[in-house]
Amino acid sequence: MNPLTQNSSVNIVVLGGGPAGGATALGLKALGYGVTLIAEPRPFKAVEGISERVLEGLRNAGFKRALANLPQPSPRMASWNGATNSANTEMLINRSELDRGIGSDLQAAGVHLIHGRVGKIAADSDGFSVEIKDGDAGPVHADFLVEARGRSAPAAGLERLRGSETVSLLQYWQGEPCKPQSAAESFQDGWAWMAAWSDGTRYLQLTFDVATADLPDKAQLIDHCNAILRTLPSAQPFIADAEPTGIIHARTSTPILCREAVGDNWIRVGDAAMAVDPLSGNGIFQALSSALQAPAVINTLLQHPGRAALAKQFYQQRVDHLFHRFARIGRDFYASEERWRDNPFWATRRNWPDNEPLHQETDPDSLTVVRMPVVSNGLIEEHEVVTTNDQPLGIWHLNGIPMAPVVRALQSREQGISPQRCLETALGMSPEIAAGLTRWLYKNQWLKAGS
Repeated sequence: MNPLTQNSSVNIVVLGGGPAGGATALGLKALGYGVTLIAEPRPFKAVEGISERVLEGLRNAGFKRALANLPQPSPRMASWNGATNSANTEMLINRSELDRGIGSDLQAAGVHLIHGRVGKIAADSDGFSVEIKDGDAGPVHADFLVEARGRSAPAAGLERLRGSETVSLLQYWQGEPCKPQSAAESFQDGWAWMAAWSDGTRYLQLTFDVATADLPDKAQLIDHCNAILRTLPSAQPFIADAEPTGIIHARTSTPILCREAVGDNWIRVGDAAMAVDPLSGNGIFQALSSALQAPAVINTLLQHPGRAALAKQFYQQRVDHLFHRFARIGRDFYASEERWRDNPFWATRRNWPDNEPLHQETDPDSLTVVRMPVVSNGLIEEHEVVTTNDQPLGIWHLNGIPMAPVVRALQSREQGISPQRCLETALGMSPEIAAGLTRWLYKNQWLKAGS
């Protein structure tokens, strides 16, 4: 039987229609699965700044209609530790429009979309029954369940690692239409992010420490935030010709990692698996990182249950690694603000999650060939990879060249034989390929200078 025909009899239900849920659904459709996606509209207006790397990730996920009308990059100013930098740009996107475009891409791919709010989820012997609270749809059966409802997805009894408890207060101001721009600025008790959208809407967000911020009650919250904004130089271009609308949204922005992000018939992707501090500015990128790997993991769990442990190991290792990588990026950026280092907001964040360096200088003596799970032809398989002290998850291929034989050949070469000559004779590489690979090995410190 054609494997795609066989897969089509399995119904996978994705909860959440953002980039992570959408990317997972598209990947599963490409593998031949029947996919139902349940999503409700974003409950408030939001704008996000994305980088070229995020845009490339969205393209790689298969989104086309969602990216059809993106704006041009706009200026971004950062004021941190008393210094101001205006050299960077970011693309300000309307998340509601992006989500609608993702929905169009999913429908074009044959994903069954249900617009509604997820209610009770009940596990049964055949999978899950998902209740839809809004609309006319009855309970939806899922052979496999993908949780992609973001940072606020129910914990479902799973153990989670939480960073410093953080809240972000988003407020809207309205002014005249203007050129899009954004800014970020640190202050004594937290940091601010500001954006101006082309229709004149201003998005002003302040981020605080939950335990120590001493925020007033809801009736005084807007005035409290506005008083802070009026003290921030970076905020003045956004509020000088605008008025607050009186609408404010409180959102948790605490870093969260699920200790168990995948089971036999379920998986958590994107922010539902691990959510990073918004300071890193890579929320969509990290959400896509797990979502792009999820289809191969799901495919393995369904088609090769004997490899379930391997597939789970692969996914959890990568979720954990990605979370700590971005947590350390945030830690180092918080530590670069030295004016209020003893303030509780800054003191807790400059030392979390650990004291491990973000990157280690690769030690050629740390190169080790081990067997680890990798993605191969839409499945998780075990292959030989090369790990280093800075690449603990290993590298399998480089431009199609398996790296384990390369490292073995170099580690066993006779004294006096150059690395390039070793690759030509031991592995049969052409002089051009061997020379290019040798340059890469020296550049990335897999070879010691002069060896």
